[in-house]
Parts: sequence; C-alpha cells; structure tokens
Amino acid sequence: MTARKPDPSPESLARADRQRLAAEEGARAMAEVERDALAIRKNMERLRALREAREAREAEAATEADAAPAAKRTIKRIKRIVR
Repeated sequence: MTARKPDPSPESLARADRQRLAAEEGARAMAEVERDALAIRKNMERLRALREAREAREAEAATEADAAPAAKRTIKRIKRIVR
C-alpha cells in the first residue's frame, strides 16, 4: 500500500478551493437559468392566453357581422335638368 501524505500541499488546497468555488458558481448559475426559463414560460403562457382570447373575440365579431344582414342602402337620385 502507498502511504498518503499527512498534510496536503498548498497547491492542492488552492486547487480544491477553486474547484469548490467553481461548483458553487455553477450551481448558482444553473438555478438562475432555470428561474429565468420558468419566468419566460409563464410569460409566454400569459401572452398566448391573451392572444387566443383576442382572436376568439375577433372571430366572434366577424361571425356576428356575417350573420347580421347588411342594411340595404338606398341611394337617393336627384334628377338634373340639362339645358
């Protein structure tokens, strides 16, 4: 068996510290990205619902306009006398 060194070297301590900090930063960054993605999905869902409601209102208005017969417009003609 190989014997382990009792005290780690300063370089290995520094490397372990850098790795720990990088892992913590990575976890924070991933959490932030997930939060942003969730917020974007919620906003997209809200906007989609608004768009679909607007389109439904427009379709209903178009259907009502097509269903109601347009009133006949009478044109009053004026007789002109030409001399």
